[in-house]
Amino acid sequence: MRVLAAMSGGVDSAVAAARAVTAGHDVTGVHLALARNPQTYRTGARGCCTLEDSRDARRAADVIGIPFYVWDMADRFHEDVVDDFVAEYAAGRTPNPCLRCNEKIKFAAVLDRAVALGFDAVVTGHHARLGSDGLLRRSVDVAKDQSYVLAVLTREQLDRSIFPLGDSTKAQVRAEAAERGLAVADKPDSHDICFIADGDTRGFLAGRLGEAPGDVVDASTGAVVGSHTGAYAYTVGQRRGLHLDRPAPDGRPRYVLSITPKTNTVTVGPAEALEVSEVRAERPVWTGGPRPDAPVECEVQLRAHGDVVPATVALDGATLHAELRRPVRGVAAGQAVVAYRPDPAGDVVLGSATITG
Repeated sequence: MRVLAAMSGGVDSAVAAARAVTAGHDVTGVHLALARNPQTYRTGARGCCTLEDSRDARRAADVIGIPFYVWDMADRFHEDVVDDFVAEYAAGRTPNPCLRCNEKIKFAAVLDRAVALGFDAVVTGHHARLGSDGLLRRSVDVAKDQSYVLAVLTREQLDRSIFPLGDSTKAQVRAEAAERGLAVADKPDSHDICFIADGDTRGFLAGRLGEAPGDVVDASTGAVVGSHTGAYAYTVGQRRGLHLDRPAPDGRPRYVLSITPKTNTVTVGPAEALEVSEVRAERPVWTGGPRPDAPVECEVQLRAHGDVVPATVALDGATLHAELRRPVRGVAAGQAVVAYRPDPAGDVVLGSATITG
């Protein structure tokens, strides 16, 4: 099979490409140039998409012995990921840019181009499993599992995807990279948001949205207890950085409960006010079998590294509704709700949707 290996410059994508070659595929490596100005993106261990990463990817391809190209997708990335990130925060939601990058770039723009060029599938270094049954499952390395950010993929995209690392731990991947002579064997993992050079999300958003002073309001009394320079700088569940003018009457800490862009208001309250037992979401994608006509008993994950909660999930047209078996705190609009079916061979991704409330 002729496959395209997306090579980010890290150890995971390098080993994934090498394993694809070992499996007998005709492999071509490609690095995605996503930064309009690479110097503004994170460097070293703090990101991906840098000039250093491009060079590391090329060296890995040379060691593996496969053709290598760089595809410029900076404009598409900026429009579909960076601009979306800013717009979501401006609308009072908390987006997941890695999920959006997978959806719009790695498994849409890249896959579409790959198929047009005659490739059969795209290989990536994501830690997730995709078995012969076509079902997406968690990685055996639960700490590194990335099925949450892949759950947005459609059936057609999964059918043209290969994830060679799902049956290995990160330690095993690094050991194999060293055995294969790949210089990235000990390269640290990337962290945080690659397109925010200094890691200052609030400053990044302020530079694009400008200052917009408003009130911080106490949910129980309606009193103004502070001010802010931009509601976009807050997210549901946040405790630090509120800079409230007066303490709560009971002396307990307060958290962000909601953000209302229309009134430019941030509402705060006690931790228990964050608890929700129902979640609504839009744009559902269901790949774990036929779209269900009746409620499904499953487990849901509401953040990339959040706890798994037993739930009943139902689909109603373009809406997904999840009733949680126990209350969860800090559920933010803009994040994904991902439904899993517990399975001894690895929890199966049933579907996902974007949380609206």
